[in-house]
Amino acid sequence: MAAIGNLRNRPVRRLTQLYAGLLLYGVSMALMIRSGLGLNPWDVFHEGVSERTGLSFGTVTIATGVAVLLLWIPLRQRPGLGTVSNVVVIGLVVDAALALLPPGLPLGVRIALLVAGIVGNGAATGLYLGARLGPGPRDGLMTGYVARRPGRSIRLVRTVIEIVVLVLGVLLGGTLGLGTVAYALAIGPLTHFFLPLFTVPAPATRAAVRPRPVVAG
Repeated sequence: MAAIGNLRNRPVRRLTQLYAGLLLYGVSMALMIRSGLGLNPWDVFHEGVSERTGLSFGTVTIATGVAVLLLWIPLRQRPGLGTVSNVVVIGLVVDAALALLPPGLPLGVRIALLVAGIVGNGAATGLYLGARLGPGPRDGLMTGYVARRPGRSIRLVRTVIEIVVLVLGVLLGGTLGLGTVAYALAIGPLTHFFLPLFTVPAPATRAAVRPRPVVAG
């Protein structure tokens, strides 16, 4: 099984960074929803299920995270603190943020919300992944599958998963639009930029710091 992130190294910074990232992730999702200009594939699915069931967006997000986490079992993935926190915190935050953000805003404001949501999502991803306390359930599903099938491309697996989720979300009534395309184009470069900034370095191993033996000349 995959190793769990532990808290022996810089616990205060990593916990603070984890929950700041999850808080920002939930807020960024709410900004994109209120923009009404399109969501990322998983959120198109969440919105579609919410429309069909009458459950809040956050509740659907939590329920989906739990369902995806169950798929880790046959993949022999082990969740970390960050994984479990991801399932619960983001759903609660997105509902709270949606309650504070009014719908029906002018187009210029909605475009600003979309841009802020996408950039915030990239920063949030760098924060919570950089804390090294476990990936989110959806990321772990992708990496776990590739770990069990080493010949598969992680890019291909992610693309297939997100296309399937997107199609299901659209069929359920989720919002597909300019924001969906913008997110797809921007999230990779944004994560690439933010992740190195926020990644907490792993402690040096004993082998790395052990002094080399002196050889007599």
